[in-house]
Amino acid sequence: MGKVLGFFKDVYGEMQKVVWPTRAQTIRYTVAVIVLSLSVAVILGAADYGLLKIFEKIVNK
Repeated sequence: MGKVLGFFKDVYGEMQKVVWPTRAQTIRYTVAVIVLSLSVAVILGAADYGLLKIFEKIVNK
């Protein structure tokens, strides 16, 4: 039981050392992740659509 208690004391001590981002930083990072994800989705969607049209032309010849 002492090891378990020691573990949680260590975890608590390490959590006190963590530097948490501010609310503004969290919002900025979240927006950046969403924009980047949407950008990648659009690029991959366009590539998929383009390849589909290319293969359709090859197969229909």
